[in-house]
Amino acid sequence: MIARIIPIVIIALLIGQPASAQLDRIFRGLGLGGQKGLSDAKIGEGLKEALKIGTENTVTLTGKSDGFFLNQAIKILMPEKLRTLEKGLRAVGYGPQVDEFVLSMNRSAEKAAPFAKEIFWNAIGEITFEDVRKIFSGHETAATDYFKGKTLDKLTAIFKPIVDKAMNEVGVTRQYKELVGRYEAIPFVKKETFDIDHYVVTKALDGLFHVLGEEERKIRTNPTARVTDLLKEVFGK
Repeated sequence: MIARIIPIVIIALLIGQPASAQLDRIFRGLGLGGQKGLSDAKIGEGLKEALKIGTENTVTLTGKSDGFFLNQAIKILMPEKLRTLEKGLRAVGYGPQVDEFVLSMNRSAEKAAPFAKEIFWNAIGEITFEDVRKIFSGHETAATDYFKGKTLDKLTAIFKPIVDKAMNEVGVTRQYKELVGRYEAIPFVKKETFDIDHYVVTKALDGLFHVLGEEERKIRTNPTARVTDLLKEVFGK
């Protein structure tokens, strides 16, 4: 049997396009082909549904009080560039004010997080099927990473005014200016300049994508996280 198959395979490879399709038909005709796999369209639907459900869960987890602040994986800390400022202020008794500032950055991210849902869903709708199978067969957060790479700049531009508004409501900018003013009042210290708005926007989106990646990982690896028939069909194979 195998001896008869080999010449057929060689002929199929030498004949025009597409050889892979000819081989697939030959093997199925000989009873050697497996069951036809999921279509790109079906996989694409599954990936998009996974991202939508993951986004829903992400917003629920982060868009609440302490959603950022008590999650050590995404908690927004004092910017590294301002660690000298932090140490200087704590040294002269302004530790509570520094802690309040850190809390306010996280509160602004938590306040802005629910607005990410619609932005994310719109971006999900723009994902093409071109890289569907590559993403599907990739690592446990391949869809999230691909999604982030394709949409981060756009999301940053859209998300910035939302975070800025939340920061003003929570008082982040005011607190930052007060802290810098107190720090610069300390004799012989170096003045600090930092774009705190950009920092909080970046960290807020990093946190959202981190949680979204964890949600994708659950759907890929944990059958109980596949809460729809489509997810069970696509990710259960």
